[in-house]
Amino acid sequence: MNFDPLRSRILPLRQALLTHPIYQDLQEPRALRIFMQYHVFAVWDFMSLLKALQQGLTCVTVPWVPSSFPAGSRFINEIVLGEESDEDGLGGYGSHYELYHRAMTQFGADTSKIDATLLSLRSGLTVSAAMQMAEVPESIQRFVGHTFAEIEGGNICRIASAFTFGREDLLPGVFQRIVDELNQSGSGALEMFRFYLQRHIELDGGEHGPMAAKLIGALCGDTESNWKAASDAAVAALSARLEFWDAIHAAIS
Repeated sequence: MNFDPLRSRILPLRQALLTHPIYQDLQEPRALRIFMQYHVFAVWDFMSLLKALQQGLTCVTVPWVPSSFPAGSRFINEIVLGEESDEDGLGGYGSHYELYHRAMTQFGADTSKIDATLLSLRSGLTVSAAMQMAEVPESIQRFVGHTFAEIEGGNICRIASAFTFGREDLLPGVFQRIVDELNQSGSGALEMFRFYLQRHIELDGGEHGPMAAKLIGALCGDTESNWKAASDAAVAALSARLEFWDAIHAAIS
């Protein structure tokens, strides 16, 4: 198996996500604030997918030992550099989660649920317990739960595929739809959000997406079972995103 059958299999899901009615909602400020309150959890849990790959493909322990997959180390470390410490548009650096959080604050979106979740995580609670304590909506808990189920499953091909086809390969198109629908009025309050979206479009479309695809090819190689795992994970990740988009659309409506 190779990329062609996988991409053919996920095409209907990609099309459903790129033509979803949620984007038409986002012209109205109240709707965009609700979207951000939900979507910030997807911005946050993406970083755990990335870190799971970094743990699996590089050495992040002491004493250091050489990675058994140096090409994968290179790909992941380059992506981590951009995602965890990107230029913030203000002369400094920050993770893409932090950029998104700043955008929410600037636009007046409620950050209390994600803030409470991360506070509980820092105190040692599990992801599930932290979200429950923060009274996070069930649809968010299901989406994040899917992400962490993939991570905890420990199959590096599945994790890489969820990361690649559920996030890096998908997001430039999704974020371009959001940019296209944003109301031009009140652009000052959306300045940071536009910056976040444009950075993702530039990095994922121009650099990170192709690097992640190369990583999938290198990990799966010529092993049919690896490609089957990657294909199944891609379908599951996109299905989870579609269910999440449906839930946010319903919350807005």
